[in-house]
Amino acid sequence: MEKRKIIVGSRDSSLAVAQTKLVMDTIAANHPELELELVTMKTTGDVILDKSLDKIGGKGLFVKELDRALRDRKVDVTVHSLKDMPMDTPEDLPILAFSKRGDPSDALILPYGTKVFDDTKPIGCGSARRNLQLKKLYPNVQTKLIRGNVVTRLAKLDAGEYSALVLACSGLHRLDLGYRISRIFTYDEMIPAAGQGILAIQGRAGENYDFLECVNDKHAEYAAIAERAFVRELDGGCSSPIAAHAELADDKMKLTGLYYDEETGQHVIGFAIGKAEDGEQMGVDLANRLKGEIPR
Repeated sequence: MEKRKIIVGSRDSSLAVAQTKLVMDTIAANHPELELELVTMKTTGDVILDKSLDKIGGKGLFVKELDRALRDRKVDVTVHSLKDMPMDTPEDLPILAFSKRGDPSDALILPYGTKVFDDTKPIGCGSARRNLQLKKLYPNVQTKLIRGNVVTRLAKLDAGEYSALVLACSGLHRLDLGYRISRIFTYDEMIPAAGQGILAIQGRAGENYDFLECVNDKHAEYAAIAERAFVRELDGGCSSPIAAHAELADDKMKLTGLYYDEETGQHVIGFAIGKAEDGEQMGVDLANRLKGEIPR
């Protein structure tokens, strides 16, 4: 009997491919009756690297080509880093599953073989969220935009262009580059991006995707919904240094959020505790509470 073929779409970066293969391996282990094929493509966000995302159209540039491939039926599902996805997904292309979360922490990376931080050079960082929190940790150090895939960024660091980089622990581990981590920031030092460490699997509405049940992790799903609700309520785009992180234990959730007010230049951090299944409303309520804490 001929196997049903599932074509899986991914960005063509080494990290995106490694992450997509993790999802494909899980599906293959649980559904030997399926044939899986990987199709990679370069997105606009991967091509334009000399400008920050908010200057060229935001996170949608990482999904536009993959969304088109789904709609054109060139692929059956797509795999994304959830933190790179827009907060609103099209109704016809829902997120169908959330992978078990990798380490959502941010890490400081020093040049290879270096153990001493050189504060005369900038820290390579392309995230407003990280920039804001880095200023509290290293008030005398400048940051400088860096984009591109992980390996390219590390090469620029090792060539002496930067004193350090800040990257997500999950991505480094998935590329077997965890040995490059010099310091892991605690959540008190640096609140992660909404969805950091979680992979999202997207498909077409109304089709049968029962085979993705083996991929979906309920804790990751609860965390993703709460974190994204917080950012969505604040209308936080790429230019806004907004952060959200949910920690779960059994059916309880602690949601921590950072809100930055662009008019006043002030920011506030707060948290909420409740049932994991109420995470979406927790995210909305926390966002509105923090907005009200900025004096006008």
